[in-house]
Amino acid sequence: IMPVINFFKDIFEKRDVIYGFTKQDFKTRFAGSVLGLLWAFIQPLAMMLILWFVFSVGLKMGLTRNIPFPAWFFTAMILWNFVSDFILTTTNVFGEYSFLVKKINFKISILPVVKLLSSLVLHGVFVIILVGILIFYGYYPNLYWFQAFYYLFGAIILSLGMAWMMASVNVFMKDISQVVGIVIQFGFWMTPIVWPASIVPEKYHVYLKLNPVYYLVEGYRQSFLFKIPFWEVSLWQTIYFWGLSFFFLFFGIFIFRRLRPHFADVL
Repeated sequence: IMPVINFFKDIFEKRDVIYGFTKQDFKTRFAGSVLGLLWAFIQPLAMMLILWFVFSVGLKMGLTRNIPFPAWFFTAMILWNFVSDFILTTTNVFGEYSFLVKKINFKISILPVVKLLSSLVLHGVFVIILVGILIFYGYYPNLYWFQAFYYLFGAIILSLGMAWMMASVNVFMKDISQVVGIVIQFGFWMTPIVWPASIVPEKYHVYLKLNPVYYLVEGYRQSFLFKIPFWEVSLWQTIYFWGLSFFFLFFGIFIFRRLRPHFADVL
């Protein structure tokens, strides 16, 4: 418990430093390109549009669970983009900021938070785009939309632990970043984002729900589209998700604390 408390204490104490590094992270990610920061939005938006065209126009997917496919798809896709973008950009964060790792007095545990805030800013922009799409299809803001913050918090806890762990191991095993990329691609197609869970036989749904991101993307849909309160979701599924998320968080902290003293020797 104490390592987690100390971690959030460091975040609060170094909030100005984190804010400064977040601004710098945005500048350096797309430095030298003509469109600059716009690429942060163009790339994922282009991918979403391609997937929408393939499944909605090419495969003629109209209504999914009585919801227009673009609204149903984009609602889940923006949350997936947040989780995948954060984990991918954080995996090499200690190598990217290796000059800080060698500074004894610098709390490098806050570096993943810099990537987290960058991903949150992008996510915020895509939420605004989503709101426009939902209003276009006749889904107007209501109180259920606010519970999306609950699922977003869950996404932060889950991905923070995983990213922290991957970033620590990647310092010693550079192949981890490649493995993470493959796992994320595999996870995208194994999560009901562009396909409905209903196409999977009911008896296999228990295995489908072992994927913690399933809980998150369905939660976003329940918040924005179906008006289902989070407390009506299966209790075992909720317990499983939060148990797994905090396991990853504590395990990520454990791995970081064990490997941190050796970072400077490798980087």
